[in-house]
Amino acid sequence: MKRNPAFDPPEYRDWTPDPRLVEEFLERTVRDPKIEAAVHELSAHFLLALYRDLLRNRLFDRALRRWVRVGTISKAWLGTGEEAVTVGCVAALDPSRDVVTPMIRNAGALYMMGIALAEMFRGYLATADSPNGGRDLHIGSLERGVIQPISHMGANVPIVAGAALAFRLRGEDRVALTWIGDGATRTGECHEGMNLAAVQNLPVVFVIQNNQVALGTPVSRHGVGELSGWPAMYGIPSRTCDGNNVLEMYGAARLAVDHCRHGRGPRAIVAETFRMGGHATDDEREARELFAAETFSRWGKRDPIGLYEEYLVGRGISRATLQEVERGAVTEMEAAARDALGSRSNLPAAEAARFEGVSRGGTLVSLDDRPR
Repeated sequence: MKRNPAFDPPEYRDWTPDPRLVEEFLERTVRDPKIEAAVHELSAHFLLALYRDLLRNRLFDRALRRWVRVGTISKAWLGTGEEAVTVGCVAALDPSRDVVTPMIRNAGALYMMGIALAEMFRGYLATADSPNGGRDLHIGSLERGVIQPISHMGANVPIVAGAALAFRLRGEDRVALTWIGDGATRTGECHEGMNLAAVQNLPVVFVIQNNQVALGTPVSRHGVGELSGWPAMYGIPSRTCDGNNVLEMYGAARLAVDHCRHGRGPRAIVAETFRMGGHATDDEREARELFAAETFSRWGKRDPIGLYEEYLVGRGISRATLQEVERGAVTEMEAAARDALGSRSNLPAAEAARFEGVSRGGTLVSLDDRPR
């Protein structure tokens, strides 16, 4: 992938593959026979689709960072360095029937489930024609199987458990999946949702996205013990994966989803990864001060896109082909951003922000029916 000195983390700008990490990437895809089997059957077309989606995720972050720099938006929440956790998991789902509840850092789940990139940009611009009518940047689409992200970390867990319960009660062959930040595992809502899913044996996959820090608190300070053993407290089988290895994440998610479809759920995946920046674009300096420079350097060498590129070349896919995929992704992203910017003047009416679309007892509340 072409590096961008203006918008990439410093550790990515002059990235070169570490042979030891390239070998480890390959080794982790074959150490478990079941994951090896799932990866081995993937076609070149599927492998390139994974690459395209990783690129989209990174390019979306770059575009948002550019908008922050030029003042189009005030700040953005990025998933740079964690793309494989999102892309690998969604690739194991069936978008025509399954449901996801992403965190805002899992933006890649939206376009993989069918939400247009331009709609994602409009969500940040809060235009009237954005998916949520300009209310906030947490967008989703029930028609596309995306329950919108929730600011209150951990609250997504009981919601996705509820969706999975509905699937089971209605006899539907569907699976729900959500991501849980390491900090969110400490919340009461997370506990209640996971316990419900375990007790009711629901078809839901919990991806614990351990990016080593909750806002500004390192994982070693907001909890005691390893997250790898945490799902076992609920009786939920889990496996721990390299969250920067898109193929290991795909294989683990594929196995978890298959278990859920056969009535053996829920399942959990603990993804070890790292956020290559701040909680948002406005606190990146503080994030750099929170960890030693060596920590960023070490994780920077594990760029999920760079390592996957080396894997693909080892599988016989030419760098010219990868460059062609990248050119297509760049063109697509630039067009989506221009499309969204064309809506900037289409702001929602002030009245729409009050009670329009709010329901009471299943009935939409009109502007004349609001409390006095």
